[in-house]
Amino acid sequence: MPPSSPKSLRIAVLADSDTRWKWGALTADRIAPDPSMETASRGGAQVGRTLDGFLLRGRATPTARQLDEVGVRADSLREVTAVEFLRAMAETSYDIVVLALVGGGVQAMLHGLARVWDGLEKGSGAETGSGPEQGPESRKRPVVVTGYVGVVYEKLADGLLLRHGADLVLANSRQDAERFRAVYEGVGADASAVTEVALPFLGGTAYEGEHTPYTVVFAVQPSVPDNRRDRTYLLERLVRHARLHPEREVLLKLRSRPGEHTTHIEELPYQKLVQRLDPPANFRLVYGNMGQVLDHTDLLVTISSTAALESLHRRIPTVVLTDLGVREVLGNHHFVGSGCLASWDQLDAGHRPVPDEEWVARQGVVADGTYAHAFDAARERITKLLASPELPPLTPYYTPVTAPGYLPGILARHHLGPDGTPLPGAPAADREPGPVRQIVRRAARGAYRHGVQRVAPVIRRMGEL
Repeated sequence: MPPSSPKSLRIAVLADSDTRWKWGALTADRIAPDPSMETASRGGAQVGRTLDGFLLRGRATPTARQLDEVGVRADSLREVTAVEFLRAMAETSYDIVVLALVGGGVQAMLHGLARVWDGLEKGSGAETGSGPEQGPESRKRPVVVTGYVGVVYEKLADGLLLRHGADLVLANSRQDAERFRAVYEGVGADASAVTEVALPFLGGTAYEGEHTPYTVVFAVQPSVPDNRRDRTYLLERLVRHARLHPEREVLLKLRSRPGEHTTHIEELPYQKLVQRLDPPANFRLVYGNMGQVLDHTDLLVTISSTAALESLHRRIPTVVLTDLGVREVLGNHHFVGSGCLASWDQLDAGHRPVPDEEWVARQGVVADGTYAHAFDAARERITKLLASPELPPLTPYYTPVTAPGYLPGILARHHLGPDGTPLPGAPAADREPGPVRQIVRRAARGAYRHGVQRVAPVIRRMGEL
């Protein structure tokens, strides 16, 4: 019999978009407790760890191109329904499960997982995938982790309470950690799960001076602003900046190609709007990994994108535009006090922003060189949870008692009943999808995306006539 090898840490990440897959997979790499092993390179897996990725089927399920652009690799990656994911969690043993989903998805999975793992503890589950010696009776549930992809500037209470029940609710900054605890304590919920970390995709070399040519990058957002007039205005100002500064390279950094979805729906792609303009030769569209684009950036401009935090982390001059106002609906109100607020008129005149160091320190940007330790608290907490003989059942704040008019609808959207069990007729509740069903699913998702991006905007415009 061959000698036994050390048990590999097994992690599952469930994500519902390209951005959340990136956050979930990189978070898993940052928080996995194994200080004796050499940290893997950005976007790679770590020796002694197995990362299984699950993409929740829906409108924003990432395409192969989007996954390749994200650049995060997994040992396995497959598309699943909520019920299929729960079945996988019942059949296979994991140490850590990262839920990189919208709040409603997290809440549904917490209730579904509570039911699945409660059954295993009672010996009613299937055999695990960790070896023949580890049956359901000896199995302990995984540590469950969730959090936010970036800046939390809306639906704070709603999103937080939907995430309550996970072992760790990650806060990307000191400010967020304080706000998260205040919300939980304010409703009488346990706030001990809140754990301060930083955004997992920060990194890259620090800005050392101007490039040749000087490069201005406008990082767009799929849903902000949400109307043709404002988007056209931003494009016109960007093109004007390129004309005013022919010695500069001016880039429009896009999130997705037409027909693709990301975390938010984009009904008015910039690629189409720019076709009506006549940009100069020093203006161009770019895709790709944001970190790679920032390697050559001298000025990052945005409305309120998380890209601003990536840029500030690397000490790249960063501007959050005020042209459309400083408003909650735009998200740029989050940057009040940052020193980064400015308009295109100021940028055209040569303004270079200077960020407020105190503000930056509170936002999890970690530009002071301590980023390597930003996830220490999370790793230590997970290490203790993994070492404990057993973990208590998952106990979300929302239950059929505390939210009888809210919770059932959230669970039903993922084909789960009020007790977390699959509803009758739930997709693939009892079998793997066959070839015909897979083809139908792909066709249906394509039709949905076409309807959102092509048909729906036309209907809305007709309604405004």
